[in-house]
Amino acid sequence: MPRIDPDRLQELLKGINGFGRDPETGGFNRVGYSEADMAVRDWFADQMARDGLAVRRDAVGNVFGRFGPVDGPAILVGSHLDTVPQGGAFDGALGVAVALECVRALRDAKVSPARAIEVVATAEEEGRFGGMLGSQALAGLAGADWVAQAHDADGVALTDAMRAQGLDPAAADSAALPPGHAAAFLELHIEQGPVLEAAGIPAGLVTAVSGCSVLQVTLEGQANHSGTTPMEMRADAFAGLAQVGARIPSLIADHGTDQSRITIGKVALSPDEVHTVPGRAVFSVVLRDTDEEVMRGLRAELEAAIAGATTANGLTAAVEDRSWIAPVALDAGLRDVLARAAARCGHVAMAMPSGAGHDAQTMQTLCPSALVFVPSRGGISHAPGEWTDWPDVLRGVEVMLAALAELVSVT
Repeated sequence: MPRIDPDRLQELLKGINGFGRDPETGGFNRVGYSEADMAVRDWFADQMARDGLAVRRDAVGNVFGRFGPVDGPAILVGSHLDTVPQGGAFDGALGVAVALECVRALRDAKVSPARAIEVVATAEEEGRFGGMLGSQALAGLAGADWVAQAHDADGVALTDAMRAQGLDPAAADSAALPPGHAAAFLELHIEQGPVLEAAGIPAGLVTAVSGCSVLQVTLEGQANHSGTTPMEMRADAFAGLAQVGARIPSLIADHGTDQSRITIGKVALSPDEVHTVPGRAVFSVVLRDTDEEVMRGLRAELEAAIAGATTANGLTAAVEDRSWIAPVALDAGLRDVLARAAARCGHVAMAMPSGAGHDAQTMQTLCPSALVFVPSRGGISHAPGEWTDWPDVLRGVEVMLAALAELVSVT
C-alpha cells in the first residue's frame, strides 16, 4: 500500500499558509482574486510541476495537476486555496495539500494508475462574489453571464477583480469541463463544526450538503437627530434590522429543521454616527438547509418578516438575491468506497450531513462526488483559532489515499 509522508504533508500545508498570514491575529487573508490568492496559486502550480504533474489553469483561475494517463476520464481530488478574511489555516488549504500528497504517495509506491488523477485547487470558493465560482464554472453553472453581474459586499465587480489579475471574464464559459472528463470528485475538508470531536470519531463521510441562499437587504428610512426626534416619529433603519434579526429564532422554530441556519453576517449603517438615527441599513442574510423545499419556505417567511419590519418602522426595503445554491445529496457509491477504505485502515467513520457549502456540492451536478470530514477542535472555523490535531489529519488522509488507490485501479 502507498504510504503518506506526514512531514512532507506538513511542509506542504505550511508552504500554502506562507501566503496571506496576518502576524498580529494569526489569521489568513487570501480572499478570492486578491494578490495573496493569486500568489499561492502560482506557488502551488510550481509545486505540482516540480513533481512531474501536467499543470494547467483555466479561465477563472482553477489550477490542475494531472498524474497518470494523458487521455481519458480523471478522478478529480482537491479543494480551495482562498480564505475568508482572517480565516484559519486548514479550511480548504488542507484538502488541496492532501490531494497532492496522495499523488506523491502513489508515485513513490510506483503505482501506474489505470485512470488519471487530477489535483485541483479551485478558485473563489469562499463566496466573496456570492457563489463558489471555481467549481460552479467547472460544472457549467457559472459562465460569463453570471460573472458579468456578480459583485462583492463592498460593490467590487467580479469582472474588475478578474481583470486586475490578468483573467478574462468573457472567457469564463470555457472553464466548464467537457462531458466525460471528470469520472469522480473527492474532497477532504475540516468539519467546521463540533460533531466529530464530541463523538470521538476521526472521520465523517458526508451524505448531503446544505443549500445556501445569499441575500442583500437594504432598508431605507430617514436619518435624523438622535436627541430631538421622538421615538414614535422615527424611521430608524437599524430598528428594522433589529426586528428582522429578532425574528430569526421563531422562523426556524416554526418553519425550519434541525439543519436550518439563518445568519445576518455583514451590516453597514448610514450615517454611521453616534448621535444620528440611521437612515439606511444594508445587511447580508445567509440561509441554509439540506431540504430545498424548507429553504424556499424559510426564504418566503424571511421576506414576510422584512415586510413587517418595514411597515412597523416606516421604512422601505429592497431584497437582492446574490446567489442560490441548492442542497445536494452526494454520491452513495463513492461514499461506500470511502467506507471500505476507512475499514481497511482500521478507522471508524460516521455518515453525516454538512451544514457548510463545499466544492463537492457543485461538483456533484457534474460527476459523482464525495466529501470526507476530519474533526475541528471546538468546532471553530473561519477564524484564527481554527485547528485540527495532526493525528486526526493523518487518519483522514489515510482514508482518502486508500480510496484513491481503489478508484484509479478501475478502468
